[in-house]
Amino acid sequence: MRLGVISDVHANLVALERVLEAMPPVDRLVCAGDVVGYNPWPAECVDRVREACEATVRGNHDRNVDTPERYRANHMAHAGLELADRRLDGDRREWVLSLPRKVDLADGRILMVHDHPEHVDQYVRPHQFPAIRPYLDDYDACILGHTHVQHEATVDGRLVLNPGSVGQPRDGDPRAAFAVVDTGTMTADLHRVEYDVDRVQAAIRETGLPERTAARLERGE
Repeated sequence: MRLGVISDVHANLVALERVLEAMPPVDRLVCAGDVVGYNPWPAECVDRVREACEATVRGNHDRNVDTPERYRANHMAHAGLELADRRLDGDRREWVLSLPRKVDLADGRILMVHDHPEHVDQYVRPHQFPAIRPYLDDYDACILGHTHVQHEATVDGRLVLNPGSVGQPRDGDPRAAFAVVDTGTMTADLHRVEYDVDRVQAAIRETGLPERTAARLERGE
């Protein structure tokens, strides 16, 4: 089976549509969390992910969509969550808040979680992939997000994959990121695709979101 994997959409509809357009043929599409936050289209991205993805896990921004004050110390995150809080109606809000923390994929062979397999909100950066090996005894692979850094590695025969961020890459490459997993071989192909950053920046400014939210997109930070 070919599994399309996206993560960290962060309400960037322009990037999401471009990724879905560029996605090669896959049998299933899944999302490793953070559908909302930062960017101007939380409701539209919820609708699109619900339509396109067969499984989605809850990211930290998804979890806090009705409590944006928890991110008051981070101006960009706080502003994006306040926008999501205003724009998500009952059905969309309920879907976001009811997302599971973890799901099993490929007949239980793949664990998908937004952050650390056991520790909520803990980042797992590329150099830390080997450290999650103790949590993967029952799996052949782990898909995660949260860092916005695209990377894949084999750890003790197990695939560990971060597909990177669709809506706010932070690895110095501004192109939207995604991945495709072959569940037969448990290997991953990493993909990047350009999208109209200028259009997103204009919408960010029109919406009144922080200027740095717009500026960082062109730098991939």
